[in-house]
Amino acid sequence: MHLTDATWTDAADAETDLAVLPVGSTEQHGPHAALGTDAITAEAVAEAGVDAYDGEVVVAPPVSVGVAEEHRQFPGTLWVSEDTFRDYVRETVDSLAYHGWDRVVLANGHGGNVPALREVAGTITRQDEAYAVPFTWFDAVGDHAADMGHGGPLETALLRHVRPESVREDRVEAARDGASDGWGDWVSGTNLAYDSAEFTENGVVGDPAQGDAARGAELLDLAAAALAELLAAVAERDISRPSDR
Repeated sequence: MHLTDATWTDAADAETDLAVLPVGSTEQHGPHAALGTDAITAEAVAEAGVDAYDGEVVVAPPVSVGVAEEHRQFPGTLWVSEDTFRDYVRETVDSLAYHGWDRVVLANGHGGNVPALREVAGTITRQDEAYAVPFTWFDAVGDHAADMGHGGPLETALLRHVRPESVREDRVEAARDGASDGWGDWVSGTNLAYDSAEFTENGVVGDPAQGDAARGAELLDLAAAALAELLAAVAERDISRPSDR
């Protein structure tokens, strides 16, 4: 059940304690891919994972602005502080739990959100009346994960599959030409760069031409299967804390 489309009476009839909160970002993805890429992909994976899961799940509206200041030099990028982001996610989960949906998977599509999501999920689980775990789709696609860049092959492939109109195909070659090979500027195991503009001319990392729609379909299947497996584990997990035993 998608809360955006449901009525309150539909929500009242939901017989589940399981919810998914898609989490993304609004930020540059090169000259070819939509600013909303991370939210679009997070929501697509959330929907596919719920469809693959054998049970009822409530799907919340996506969090579409995240921790993305590292892309601030590129117009259109929006961001909030980690504190604001954590508070927003925590209070959204709290409102889900108020209605009885107190086992929540945070389905994430943006790398910059990862540390904050893990931290806030721990806080929710330890201090609030809910259990939350983060899930980042591009970490759950097998060997494809090694190709994750930014606006590169994986994100472009998934967009081409789930929302092809969000990819400006006439700009893919320019995106490829201005891309960097890797994320960051590394010395002695340390990333010297804080902003993506320090190491990529046009915001792209990786080759978007290597991400066709067929690959996107495979990525969606892999991510959906992984999310469905996680939902089953969360649904069955003993969520009492050790100190409560």
